[in-house]
Amino acid sequence: MAISAEAEAAGLRAGQALADAQAILPGVVLVPEDPAGDAVALERLALWCLRFTPLVGVEDGDGLLLDITGVAHLFGGEDALRTEVLGRLARLGLTVRAAVAGLPGVALALVRGGAGGVVAAGEEEAAVRPLSLAALRLDPGLVSTLQGLGLRDVGSVAEQPRGGLVRRFGAGLARALDEALGHATRPVSPIRPPPAMQVAQDFADPVVTREGIEAALGLLLDALCRALREAGRGARRMVLRAHRVDGAVQEVAIGTGLATRDPKHLARLFHGKLEGLEPDSGYDRITLEAPVADPLTGVQDGLGTTGRAARREELAQLLDRLSQRVPVWRLAPCASHWPERAVRRVGAFEEVTGLDGWAARPRPLRLLRRPPFIGAMALLPDAPPSLLRIGREAHRVVRAEGPERFEPEWWRDRADRKLRDYYRVELASGARLWVCRIGLVEPGEEARWALHGHFP
Repeated sequence: MAISAEAEAAGLRAGQALADAQAILPGVVLVPEDPAGDAVALERLALWCLRFTPLVGVEDGDGLLLDITGVAHLFGGEDALRTEVLGRLARLGLTVRAAVAGLPGVALALVRGGAGGVVAAGEEEAAVRPLSLAALRLDPGLVSTLQGLGLRDVGSVAEQPRGGLVRRFGAGLARALDEALGHATRPVSPIRPPPAMQVAQDFADPVVTREGIEAALGLLLDALCRALREAGRGARRMVLRAHRVDGAVQEVAIGTGLATRDPKHLARLFHGKLEGLEPDSGYDRITLEAPVADPLTGVQDGLGTTGRAARREELAQLLDRLSQRVPVWRLAPCASHWPERAVRRVGAFEEVTGLDGWAARPRPLRLLRRPPFIGAMALLPDAPPSLLRIGREAHRVVRAEGPERFEPEWWRDRADRKLRDYYRVELASGARLWVCRIGLVEPGEEARWALHGHFP
């Protein structure tokens, strides 16, 4: 499937039978093919390349496409950027071929065809025409057919009438040809959406200690929040990306309920998350980004609302801290009278609107997930219970209110679902329960009761 430079120098080639390769080079080291592992390693390498540009995509399982538009000058130009990328990857033990061109398809064609370097604007077609058909990344069967016709390079294929190529070989060949020659573009599918704002810090000496990481995070938070403030925006999510010296990249993300640019609050949210980082040999680059920045302008309290904005922000910060440890949510009413369908879980900061007549009578704050069946004794079949048996214990009912009848929702329930009669009862112990009788009491049958919730 693939060979190293040393094996190639000894006469081995990709696609060769294993027995032939071992006969030529008996001491060759064999490594099982691992496509899944290769894909993970390539994606990890793509994350590492985010140090050069926020737009990095994976191409065909063996290549990376970096959109360096607007960032090359930060590294001294396109040639200097290409040299730095190749040098860093070489220090990681990787052999790479790289090309820079005005269009993605041209750069891909150059590296697939065995070329590289930087192609000046306007010279894309001249650079690609001499390349072999490998530059087009076609099906091997199609390549053999084209070579059988005497078409052995990109230029010879491009000289053929376009209509004949499409009729005989399909539109895929024409599309690949246009992309390689720079006549058509292809989108970059980034592994991470480009952030709205980002700041970064490089270190001559790798950062290893927790104190060093927190100090670097503090500087990055100050810089990013200052940029957000100048833009009149705030972040609801932030991602810290730590680039390790050995090429590994680790990410830590936090989220907030409301847009914010308070560095102290954000630092508290990151504090517990930093424990998941594994510096090992240290980080030589740390970036902090806000994937999305929402408008955030100053809020002034009006007459009679003094301190309301401050209290709302304090509540939001409290919920943010809690959400880093446990799920935080609130309930919103639903258009259903059936108890377990009457509410749904929504985000803690989502707006909730009420429904007319919803929960007109008292309800438990939370219903039991699996209501247990209980025993009950009533003076009359439709009367409130006077005694409840929960498990092995009997409880005397001192007060009761009800029944409140719930009919099944015929448009969604099965035909044999029974109605429920609910009672609010208070036990001699002081506990207040929400119990229900399931179905009508038939002569000769015992009523079925269930405990559905507790009142505070």
